[in-house]
Amino acid sequence: MKQWLTVIVLGCGLLGGCAGNNLAHSGADNGNLPATRAQLELPVSYSTLGNGLKVVVSEDHSAPTATVAVYYNIGFRNEPRDRTGFAHLFEHMMFQGSKNLGKMEFIKLVQNNGGVLNGSTRFDFTNYYEVVPANKLETILWAEADRMKGLEITQENLENQQDVVKNEVKNNVLNQPYGGFPWLDIPAYANENWYNNHNFYGDLEDLDAATLSDVRDFFDTYYAPNNAVLVVTGAIDTEQTLALIDKYFSAIPAAELPPPVDISEPRQEEEKHAIKVYPRAPRPALALAYHMPERNSRDYFAMGMLTQILLNGKDSRLYQKLVTDAGVTAAVSGGVNLLGNMYNYNGPMNWHFYLYHDAASKPADIVAMIDEVMEDLRTHKVSADELELARIKFRSSLYDLLGSATKFGVVDLLACFALFDDDPDRINRLEQEFDAVTPAVILETAREVLRPSNRLVLEIHTDGDTASTGGQP
Repeated sequence: MKQWLTVIVLGCGLLGGCAGNNLAHSGADNGNLPATRAQLELPVSYSTLGNGLKVVVSEDHSAPTATVAVYYNIGFRNEPRDRTGFAHLFEHMMFQGSKNLGKMEFIKLVQNNGGVLNGSTRFDFTNYYEVVPANKLETILWAEADRMKGLEITQENLENQQDVVKNEVKNNVLNQPYGGFPWLDIPAYANENWYNNHNFYGDLEDLDAATLSDVRDFFDTYYAPNNAVLVVTGAIDTEQTLALIDKYFSAIPAAELPPPVDISEPRQEEEKHAIKVYPRAPRPALALAYHMPERNSRDYFAMGMLTQILLNGKDSRLYQKLVTDAGVTAAVSGGVNLLGNMYNYNGPMNWHFYLYHDAASKPADIVAMIDEVMEDLRTHKVSADELELARIKFRSSLYDLLGSATKFGVVDLLACFALFDDDPDRINRLEQEFDAVTPAVILETAREVLRPSNRLVLEIHTDGDTASTGGQP
């Protein structure tokens, strides 16, 4: 669930140069880039409390609001075995009451103070955020600290939320025409490691098996300050905010964290084919997924550029081939990370795209068209003009992400870069990383990542017919 409004006009807090003296200079080493260009210059204050809580504060006085977010380092992929869906279940439990706030009173507190809030579970974290008038910042910090100290964990609350989550699974997956396609299906078929390929929403029997003891252990283990990051941005004073954070969070005890689970994936050497039947689906569908390079590597940033070249916009290569030229589909969607963006995950990931097509279009024929596009990228350098267009589209998507009226995009990147990289200021260096991608790097990355032996071809059928590209589920 998301509750933010995207805007295109950006405030001075995002882009350096509003006052005429904060421009960063970007050299045109490969002859493609403008000699001078404004870069991100977000103010970032980063510290760690004595109990291990990471704290990021970023002042932005473009609107009279404050955004508070707490990210816990527990998500779908690192939840305990035999407890599929437990990370998501616990996201719901966090609204069931704490020491000083009764059941659902956290939500009422935010809304009665003119704010909005939300929470979500992702591959590598569970997050909670609130947007309130800036003068209500202390109230929200107190409330977040209150539930970090301890929840009201009762059998009644657990059973209630088990039913809520099970109904969510039934409504969002089991009773939908395309069910878990593509966000549940691609990881299940593409990955080998259980942590990366299990049912993230949760098997109903696992959800039923969760006990009160399980919930308490889960909270005590993962919802600790030394397993979290707190981010505050908006019309605030940094020093005053840090003092409030110290006041409400510093006394919360740290926990003994378990060793990180092994989420590594082996190198894939043979193409995978899979078929899944969705009887309620009105049309067949097709998805392709390639294993991504290591996060923050040179090739990782090159895949960001390849996303623009292959997928984003009507001028993209796959759109031109499959929609404009062949007419086998009306759209091609995809990119890095099915549950977010290419910045907010921490581990193995798939670069993917998917489409819906008529029964008359055979999957094997569509894959052959895709292969033509991919092989051209694997054998020829992209032109300077095409790469520069990709950079322009990348910057547009980045600033669109950061231009949320709730500042959620900014908060999300600051939180993830602190949680995963111990470096929230990385947000200000993202453009430099992408600017370093050259046509030669694009070619080398495409040769390695876009090889057929590194991919999954997943077909969605509307009946039991499996005569297609030859794969088996």
